[in-house]
Amino acid sequence: MVNSETPISFSRQGREIATPVIVDLMARALANPDLLSLAAGFTDNAVLPRELVGRFAAELTQSGVPEEPLQYGQNQGRQRLRELSCAAIESHPGERAGVFDPAAMFVSNGSQQALYLAVQAICDPGDIVLVEDPSYFVCLEMLKGLGLRPVGIPCDAEGGILPDGLEARLQELDAAGERSKVKAIYLVSCFCNPSSRSLAEAEKRAVAEVLLRTGYTIPVIEDAAYRDLYFDAPHPAPSIISMPEFEPFPKLYLGTYTKPFATGLKIGYGYCTHEVWKEKILCIKGHQDFGSPHFAQAIIERVLDAGLYPEHLARIQAHYARKAQILDSALAEGGLRESGWAWKVPQGGLIFWLRAPEGMDLRMQSDFCQGCIEQGVLYVPGDLCFASGAPWNCARLSSGALPEAKLREAAGRFVAQAARSVECLG
Repeated sequence: MVNSETPISFSRQGREIATPVIVDLMARALANPDLLSLAAGFTDNAVLPRELVGRFAAELTQSGVPEEPLQYGQNQGRQRLRELSCAAIESHPGERAGVFDPAAMFVSNGSQQALYLAVQAICDPGDIVLVEDPSYFVCLEMLKGLGLRPVGIPCDAEGGILPDGLEARLQELDAAGERSKVKAIYLVSCFCNPSSRSLAEAEKRAVAEVLLRTGYTIPVIEDAAYRDLYFDAPHPAPSIISMPEFEPFPKLYLGTYTKPFATGLKIGYGYCTHEVWKEKILCIKGHQDFGSPHFAQAIIERVLDAGLYPEHLARIQAHYARKAQILDSALAEGGLRESGWAWKVPQGGLIFWLRAPEGMDLRMQSDFCQGCIEQGVLYVPGDLCFASGAPWNCARLSSGALPEAKLREAAGRFVAQAARSVECLG
C-alpha cells in the first residue's frame, strides 16, 4: 500500500521539478488511440528495423560471443561501436578525415542523456545556457528542471541566428554582471527541432566569431540528432568538430541511433573534445547507470559493422520524405495558407514549424489547443520552444509516427480547428 501521508523534505530540484510536457504528450498518445498525435516525435512503426534487430539479436544470444552482450559493458560504451560511430560522422560532407577519435566518444541512453550529463558537469543552479529562439523544447524543460536559465539568441523569422543579435545579447548579459554565469551555448544544427531548418556553415562560423570577439570561450554543444534523416541530400555544413573557427572552444557533438534506427533501443552518443569535461561526464554517468544497455549497443554495432546501416537509412529517408509531403499537402489543401498560416516544407527530420496569424494564441491552455484536443488531435504549442515563452502563435507538428491515412486525418482535424479559430478572430 502506498503511504502518501508521511511528509518528505524534498531537495530544491525535487520541490521545483514538474512533469515534462513531452512525457505528458507521449502518455496521451499511447493511452488513447482515438487521439491522433502530431506532437511527440515518435518514429513510424512501419519502418522499424525488425529483421535486422531480430537477425542480430539471435546471433548475439549464442554462447561464446566475444564481449558477452548479455553482461554489463563498459561505462564509456563498446569500443567497436565508438569506432564505427566516428567513421559514420566522418562520412558526412565537410567533415575532416582522421579528426574523430573513439577515445573522445561515449555512448549514452539516447543523445538526451548525453546532453543532461554534460550540462550537469558544467552548470550550477542559476547558471545560463544560450539557446536558439526557437529551440528544442525538451532541452529547455531539462535546463529549467536543473535550475538553469535558458537565454534565447535572437533569430530571424525562419529561425536563423542573427550574429548582431547574439552580440547584443552577450553585451546585455555583461551589463547585468552575468558573464560568469554563462556556461554554454546549445545549437540544434540539422533539420532543427522545431524550426526544421539547418545551420549553414557561414552561420556557425559567425557564431564562433561573435563568441571569440566578445570573450565568451564557453563550451559549445551541437545537437545533430536528425542529421541522418535527410530526404534528398545530406546537409552540407560540417560539424563544429571539423571547423577551425571552433578550435579554441570546448566542444560536444551529440548524435543518436534512436530516431534513425530504433527508438526502443535508446542508444545515442556524445563526442567531447575536452578531456576533463568528458571524464566528469563519465563519472556522473557511472553514478547513474555505469553503462548504457550493452545488448542494444551490440545490435547497432553489428548493423554498422555489416555495412547495412546506409541501406536502412535510404529506406527510412524515402519513407519520411513521403510523409512530409503528405502532411504538407493536407495542410495546404485544407486552406491553411489562405487563412494566414505559414510554414516551410522540411528537407529532413520529422518536424513542421507553423506560424499562425498574429494575434492567435496556440498555447496549451488556449481555446485553440483545447479545441484541437476535443477534435482528437495533439500538437506541441510553439511557446514551449522559446526561452521567453513567446510568441504564442506557433505550433510544432510531427509527421513521423502516424500511418499515412491517420496523418491526413490528423491534419484535417488541425485545419478544421484553425478554420474555426480564424472565424472567431474575424
